[in-house]
Amino acid sequence: MEPIQFIGLNELEDVDQQMVQTLATQYYDKIQRALKNLTSLVIHIKRYEKEGHRQKYSIHVRVIAPTKVFESSKSPEAATWDLASALHNAFKNLVRQIQHEFHGERGWKKDYE
Repeated sequence: MEPIQFIGLNELEDVDQQMVQTLATQYYDKIQRALKNLTSLVIHIKRYEKEGHRQKYSIHVRVIAPTKVFESSKSPEAATWDLASALHNAFKNLVRQIQHEFHGERGWKKDYE
């Protein structure tokens, strides 16, 4: 099985496909360093084509680790008019979730707990 799977990549133009693949490999390395045992990365790209010249992109990223599955939240930042910013927002959300999960309690312990 490939480490990075793309769903909906064929609907994009060649320039956009190349940009998605380069950003995915960059973030894949970053996520793999954080998890240390990454099974696969699934990127779901959906393009909304309404009337007009602009297209809206929705990105959902899912990381499958041996212990847990992480999924980028369906926030409004993950669906924007710019494909690059939608990818960055989805990956940043996912990295934030991973850091929150594995770097849990930091700071001072409270006396009453």
